[in-house]
This record gives sequence, structure tokens and C-alpha cells, in this order.
Amino acid sequence: MRFLLPLLCLAILLSGCGFTAQNNAGPQSIALIGPNDQAITVNVEVADSPDERSQGLMGRDSLEENAGMLFLFQQAEPLTFWMKDTLMPLDIIFFDPQGKVIGTDSMVPCESDPCLRYTSTGPANIALEVSAGFVQKHKIGSKWRIALPVK
Repeated sequence: MRFLLPLLCLAILLSGCGFTAQNNAGPQSIALIGPNDQAITVNVEVADSPDERSQGLMGRDSLEENAGMLFLFQQAEPLTFWMKDTLMPLDIIFFDPQGKVIGTDSMVPCESDPCLRYTSTGPANIALEVSAGFVQKHKIGSKWRIALPVK
């Protein structure tokens, strides 16, 4: 029962945020929910088209605290990322279709080919890139999940 009120509040908060492919022109807020129902708000840019996913965070040298890029895919499959022309180290968090964390990795910038590849450990349809150290700082692991606003 003690978990119902925080979850209800979070659901109400997130339901007011439009999160659709047609409405992703600016940063949006998502929540990462921990095993004790703690929530971390992350302001994200959404990459849900092939061109946006291909561009990712290339050319950028910093992110604000609790900011990142959310990659959305239509189908769940092993996802592979690389750091070509990305100027800062990043953490990546992979999520299954139910929004559960299935893996994380720390990624380093790649200055020349061949670049390291970072692949999810199983089928995923969501990936979140955040500043390096974010995963360790918040102790994000397999018992975490993502809450996406739905309109």
C-alpha cells in the first residue's frame, strides 16, 4: 500500500507529458524507477527516426545533469551502438519491451575506425544515453525500469 501513492503521483505527473513521435521537438521528461520505487527524472531528447538515431549525440561535448537521449525502436531486437564522432564518454541503458533494464554499458569516444560496438544482452526496443557515471551514481541495474509519458 505504501507504494501506491508514489506510483499514482508519478503516473499523474507523467500522464500530463505528451510523448509521441509527432510531439518530440523538444526535451521531454521521463522517469527511471528503482527497486524501492525511487524515481529519477531525466530530461531527454527523443530519437525515434532512422536519421535521428543515426545522428545521436555526435559532435556534442557535454550533457546537462540528468539529461540524455532516448532512442526508440519499433521492434525489440539486440541493439548495437557505437561512439563515432561522439566527443564525450556516455553510459547507455538498454530496456526490454516491458521497460525493464536488461543491461548497461560505459561507452568511450571513438576517434577513428574501427569503433567499439556496444550491444544489448537481449532484445531491446529502448536505449537511453546519459553522461558517463550516471549508472554508477544512481546504482541503476536489472531491477530498474523506465516510465515513459503517454498521451
